[in-house]
Parts: sequence; C-alpha cells; structure tokens
Amino acid sequence: MILRTEDLTVGYGKTAVVNGLSVTVQPGEILTLIGANGAGKSTVLKTLAAQLRPLAGTVYLDKEELSGIPETALARQVALLLTDRIDPERMTCADVVASGRYPYTGRLGILSGEDWRIVYRAMDAVRIRALADRSFHEISDGQRQRVMLARAVSQQPEILLLDEPTSYLDIRHKLELLTYIRQLAGEQGLAVVMSLHELDLAERVSDRILCIKDGKPDRLGTPEEIFKDGYIRALYGLEKGTFHALFGAPELPAVRGMPEVFVIGGGGAGIPVYRRLQRQGIPFATGVLQENDVDYPVAAALAAELIAEKPFELISPETFDRALQVIRACRAVICCCKTFGAMNEGNRRLKQEAEKAGLLHGH
Repeated sequence: MILRTEDLTVGYGKTAVVNGLSVTVQPGEILTLIGANGAGKSTVLKTLAAQLRPLAGTVYLDKEELSGIPETALARQVALLLTDRIDPERMTCADVVASGRYPYTGRLGILSGEDWRIVYRAMDAVRIRALADRSFHEISDGQRQRVMLARAVSQQPEILLLDEPTSYLDIRHKLELLTYIRQLAGEQGLAVVMSLHELDLAERVSDRILCIKDGKPDRLGTPEEIFKDGYIRALYGLEKGTFHALFGAPELPAVRGMPEVFVIGGGGAGIPVYRRLQRQGIPFATGVLQENDVDYPVAAALAAELIAEKPFELISPETFDRALQVIRACRAVICCCKTFGAMNEGNRRLKQEAEKAGLLHGH
C-alpha cells in the first residue's frame, strides 16, 4: 500500500504547524522525520493516522482519501505508536498487545486462537513474551515501549507510523527494535514512517529522510544526501558544539586558549584523550594527523590547534617543524600511538623530541 500526501497542512485548531507537505512512501520503504523539538513531527504522524484532521491538503492510501476510509478498515491498514503514555486499567502486557487485534474481531471483541497466535508471535518478535502475564503498570518505560510496538505489529498493518520508537530504550533494545522494523519493511513490505531524535540511527536505518524546519519540509532525500557537513548544523540551529555528518556524531565545544597539552594521536587512539581533555577544560593541540585519519574529525571539533597533513602524504619537514614548535610551548605531551609506520615517522620523531625535553607523559 502506498501512502501519499498532497500539499498537506497539519496543526491544531486553526494553527498550522507544518505546511505544504507532499511526499510518497512506497511499500518496503522507511521514511524518517527529523527536526528540532516542536518542529511538528508528531503532528504529521497523528494526521497520517487520522487522529487529527488536515488543515489543508489530502492524505491518500493508494488512491483512496484517508478521510473516506471507515475506522475499522483504517485500523487494519494503519498502526500508530506514539510516545504518549497510556494508562490501561488492570491489563496484562498480553492484554495490551491483544488489543491490536480488535479491528479483526466481532462486536463482542472475542479473540480466536489464530488471533492469540498472532499476538504471541508479535511479542516473541520484540522479545517480551516473558512479560505476557505481568501487569502493564509494573514494567519499565522501555518495556512498555516494546509492548506497544508488539501491539502495533499485531494489527498486521500495511503502514506503520512510529513516533520516537526508541525512546526509553537502552542501546541493545534500540538496535534490536530498529533491526526488527527494518525486517518488517523488507520482508513484509510495510511502509514505515517514523520520527527519530537519534541522528546516527536515522542515518543507518532510513531509506529516505524528511527534514522539517520553520513550519515546512526543508529537505527530502537519502541519508547520503541529507547528512552532509553543515546541513544538520543549520537544520537544528547548532550554536555550540559540532555534528560530524559522516559518523552521525555530535561533539561538545572545544576549549579555547593557548594549548597546554600536545597529543600525538592517530588511528582512533587519540579520540578518548581529546574528549577527556575537553571534559577537564584543558586546551590542547594535536598532530600530526592525515586529514583522512579517523581521529581527524574529532580533533577538528575539540582541539584548540590541529596540525594536519594531506591524506596519504608523508609528514613534511615544514609540518614537523610547526608541530615541534607547538610542543615546546606546551607543558606536557601525550603520545597515544604504540607503533609508527612510514606515513607517521614524523610523529615518532616528535615523541623522541618530547621525551628528550622531559615533556612526555602517559595517558
């Protein structure tokens, strides 16, 4: 089933939150909404689920207008998971998941054996079978989130709408949940629209990303098109710190001032030291790093001074002399490299010079 919006405006009452949204989501595709808090991501999802009426424009399921689909039929086609807390009275987790089957039951709401098999398959898929007989009130927020996902899955929808599905989850369950959502899209052909705050996860799981800013769709594209240096900073209005688009990683602001410590890094070994010095409020310099070194983006974000060489180039005499001059102005040198190859022979010599000067410290 194809989900399509045409010049959609969403909001509350007469107040528009997002204007002019025209997008198509194909079966098997994951579209992720990103943007600052209050941008309107949840409002868009609620409108796609017919919980809110559009202020203008139209939502289509295939060629049929969403507003013309009967409630029970819509519940069989579209499932919505919100971050809003629900408060079911005296219900076990299995009861909550089973409520996803009600669009398929008769007026008495009695579940068949096949309905219960679907319920337990959904619970197994998100690893909450052990919670089946537990009261929904007695479990953690993260467990509740997984119960509600199982409920949505048990509806057997063709379109899955998820508002911050990884909220309250630890890293293990975030990865498990997103892997499962990816499988649902790929194996069952669900069209998935979700919002995420974890940009690193959005970059990895999404087929396309819709960026919302200043009350309108700002950019729509693949992760490779969206996560480019500078754009995420502009989308979120970052004034402090940086965001490295390739790694999906934010960094806190650098400590400015004359460098007190020089870090000889490279190959990822310098990153923990850079971050520790930043936390301690110590301005530092680092080098010599090739610009394609994994340390480089973190060093560029956190170092008061970065001495670098072009990718795959040997450390030139000029770059070596510059680094040595900075070292001599520092009170300490930390060498993170255990071995030195031909490309960073200059760093081995810098370590030797620091040792001779009595500046070399362990890390």
